[in-house]
Amino acid sequence: MGSIGPWQILIVFAVILIFFGAKKLPQIGKGMGEALRNFKKSVNEIDDATDITPIASKKHEDVSKNDIHSEEKKDS
Repeated sequence: MGSIGPWQILIVFAVILIFFGAKKLPQIGKGMGEALRNFKKSVNEIDDATDITPIASKKHEDVSKNDIHSEEKKDS
């Protein structure tokens, strides 16, 4: 009753293949991929919306990043 072995995984995949059919599996995979992509996108949007960094420090960070990039261009 330990971990799942390779035979158990193979049996599960065989049952899924029989249940859904070979033509339906790519559509299911595509749908799951789109769902995960949309979920990750919404999580990132929520993180951006809940950023509590003060606006003044954000501007300071942007200015310092631009200064670093301009110094790198001068050195090149």
